[in-house]
Amino acid sequence: YSSVAHMGFVTLGIFTFTPQGIEGSIFQMISHGLISAALFLCVGVLYDRVHSRLISSYGGIASILPKYSLVFAVFMLGALGLPGTSGFIGEILVLLGAFQKNFLVAILASAGIILGAAYMLWLFKRVVFGKLEKNELKELKDLNMLEGIVLFLLVALVLFFGFYPNLILDTIHISVEELIRNYEQAISFNLSLIK
Repeated sequence: YSSVAHMGFVTLGIFTFTPQGIEGSIFQMISHGLISAALFLCVGVLYDRVHSRLISSYGGIASILPKYSLVFAVFMLGALGLPGTSGFIGEILVLLGAFQKNFLVAILASAGIILGAAYMLWLFKRVVFGKLEKNELKELKDLNMLEGIVLFLLVALVLFFGFYPNLILDTIHISVEELIRNYEQAISFNLSLIK
């Protein structure tokens, strides 16, 4: 569901035909690549230990997997678009572009962010918090060194691009401006043919 929501934002940003919207959609694709890969790795870490992808198989793992729970929280909050994460930059730029073109569409997209937050927080609560009742979970080991290095590098990238997005935005700005200029020329040429 998270991937569908993020790609919906990418599509919305592209169809705003504004610099903010298109830059936001490109940034959102990069951010989604980092965050989704990290979330899949998080699922893989738990699956490797428990051999279950069912949410009901977990609960209360924060007390025995504190490092895992911390990195999972960062990626989950990044998927929600929390300020300070790379997920926020793409979403806010797309929304700025959408508000310039169509207020109603931008409001509907904002509502989608709220729904996304609801299901991600619900997932996190059920997997990480609560009572540790299942005996097989009590024997779990926290992140090993390789898992920790990979996940903490991804955490660093998600946070770095959340605080310093200009590294990407400055790189793509000229291309986006050229794309919009070519698009506007093509539209005006086609309109002149119709007349």
